[in-house]
Amino acid sequence: MINFICESLHPFSLVEQPAFKELLLTLNPQCKVISRPTLRTRIDEAANQLKKTLLSHLSKVSYVATTTDCWTAHQQSYIGVTAHWIDEETLERRSAALACQRLKGSHTFDVLAATLDDIHCQYRMRGKVVKTTTDSGSNFIKAFSVFGEQSQTEEAESESDQDSSEEPKADYLDTFSILEQDSGLEYQLPPHQRCACHLLNLVATTDAALAEKNNDTYKRLSHAAFGKCQAMWNKSGRSYMAAEIVEDKCKLQLIRPNKTRWNSTYMAVERIIRIIQENGEDAIRNVCEEFKVKMLSPAEIVFLTECCTVMKPVVKALNILQSETNTHMGWLLPVIFQLQTKFSRLETSSKMCLPLIRAVQDGVQKRFGGMMQDPELIAASILLPKFKNTWTERGEIIEAGLVYVRQHLDQMAEAAVEQVGQHS
Repeated sequence: MINFICESLHPFSLVEQPAFKELLLTLNPQCKVISRPTLRTRIDEAANQLKKTLLSHLSKVSYVATTTDCWTAHQQSYIGVTAHWIDEETLERRSAALACQRLKGSHTFDVLAATLDDIHCQYRMRGKVVKTTTDSGSNFIKAFSVFGEQSQTEEAESESDQDSSEEPKADYLDTFSILEQDSGLEYQLPPHQRCACHLLNLVATTDAALAEKNNDTYKRLSHAAFGKCQAMWNKSGRSYMAAEIVEDKCKLQLIRPNKTRWNSTYMAVERIIRIIQENGEDAIRNVCEEFKVKMLSPAEIVFLTECCTVMKPVVKALNILQSETNTHMGWLLPVIFQLQTKFSRLETSSKMCLPLIRAVQDGVQKRFGGMMQDPELIAASILLPKFKNTWTERGEIIEAGLVYVRQHLDQMAEAAVEQVGQHS
């Protein structure tokens, strides 16, 4: 019963509905249906037991990665945290939801840092979290820049450099002011990892929009084509009669874009192109006549077709990186390098969307340039048997990853020798 209610997201009141009781009694006349308070109590007990089991599993793990996000629904704010680790016996990846709780007040950086640190402490994994992945929201970025482990190390190094270059001085300080001052150490956050999927969404939206600023011809064509598409999307969603007209004329429904998901815009444009390719331009022209909106010109149709061709590699990259089960950190750089290669090939064949290609290329370099030089990420790709050292032709990239692996192997060997010496 508990699994049925929780996994199906049914309300607790379900157990008190006459039809539900009748169903259970029909299946088993001797069954005794529990009440809503009893159900709530048993769910609380099951949740506590599940937390104890999870704590037991995490206590046996040396390294954990977490992800977190916050959102608003029905005028209430929430924060969710998940944990991911490799089972040291089976070498299989495990995942668990640690929290999905109310977040009251403003989503400021210190509130997020306090909440995330508290969740890490609840599961006794504060020192085990190697990285936490979030989106590129300014509040998350500031939280990790102020309280993150890496930023504190950098600050300590910069302060030590400044101190070493100055002569020692005797300063008299107010003790009360020191205690009241925010030292930035009350919360401890692990190193920060920006979500690659969120960065790719920014590339496909914010960075791609810069193509219009750099080329007036592209801007006029883009505004005209997408303006007419938007008019069709608006009309088709206003009534069931409009939807019936589209289905009658095109044999398919139009897909309306969602502002929060860039993929939906691509899918919406791709659907229009598919209708034209399968049913001819007359299908869309008839819809435009019924809706009393302007028909796409031949040049605009070619432009939209080329836009889909250009942005398709981004869609494929997103689909790979947002996989929940088969994608590891080692996939990131091979996917990004392959994305760059595909854009380089598209440059030679593009007729109308060259400004878009270059804007997206600049966006990828701006948002992933640092990651492409990160020895840890390079090593993660090399250590995946699927890729090894075949995912890039740049020898210095592969060498940086191999050096990182050798250094860690040497450190592990030294630690093992020290441990043997201590036991002997």
